[in-house]
Amino acid sequence: MATAKAPVDEAPLHRLLDSLPTPVARGFHALRQPGRRWVRLPLGVLCIGGGFLWFLPVLGFWMLPVGVILLAEDVPGLKRPAMRALGAVQAWWDRRRRRG
Repeated sequence: MATAKAPVDEAPLHRLLDSLPTPVARGFHALRQPGRRWVRLPLGVLCIGGGFLWFLPVLGFWMLPVGVILLAEDVPGLKRPAMRALGAVQAWWDRRRRRG
């Protein structure tokens, strides 16, 4: 008998998307549509690769988590750890902001 997996909590992702400027959030929502897998996968890989080129002016470390979040939509084993990491970073940021 197969056991059903618990759904992944996407609250950290929704919180992040709510804090983004409207055009950026709209673009990310469009990329999350089921038919956009052919765009998400290459874009996620390119973002991760660009994240490793953090020392260049436009490319940066910020691209690494964006790429992981994009890939997590299509790679089942990556979704839960990506959401946990995003939640942990948001909790760290909240604590830091409260300290002043």
